[in-house]
Amino acid sequence: MTAESDVEPPAAGPAERTPTESTPRATRIRATLLAVAVVLAAVDLIVKHLVEQAHPAGPDFGFLSVRLSYNPGIAFSLGDTLPAWVVIALTSAVTLGITLYALHTAPEVPTAARAGMSMILAGAAGNLIDRIADGAVTDYLYTGWFPTFNLADSLLTCGVVLLIASTLRAESRAD
Repeated sequence: MTAESDVEPPAAGPAERTPTESTPRATRIRATLLAVAVVLAAVDLIVKHLVEQAHPAGPDFGFLSVRLSYNPGIAFSLGDTLPAWVVIALTSAVTLGITLYALHTAPEVPTAARAGMSMILAGAAGNLIDRIADGAVTDYLYTGWFPTFNLADSLLTCGVVLLIASTLRAESRAD
């Protein structure tokens, strides 16, 4: 008679694998998610660089204008009096958590949710890289009624909205 703890579970066959396991499809999905995030973060960093090279007060489109500013804090300048290393450590931890969550769940979620996760990851990474470079995030989009923001902030916001909408849609379909 064999003890219960000595019995090894049977190996999972192809049909029994969960989406989080390493399959070619899951690997492709994760690689695509990361590639999209890298491209979007690169676009964000390029735009920040171009705005910094231009005149501090750029074009005015009426509802939106370009005004260069720097945010040493987190969202809405919260924590702007904290040492830069603390803000970098906190945002690094959050970005790492977002990355791990996105890579773990990407094969299981709908395409819209993956797009949202790519946007969130890109925004977080773009702002983190910018912050590491000079201790502050470069902001340049000014509305006059909302704090100055940048493309990375827009990616984060749109990504969260897309992820929430996709999750709500999937839940309503399950009911």
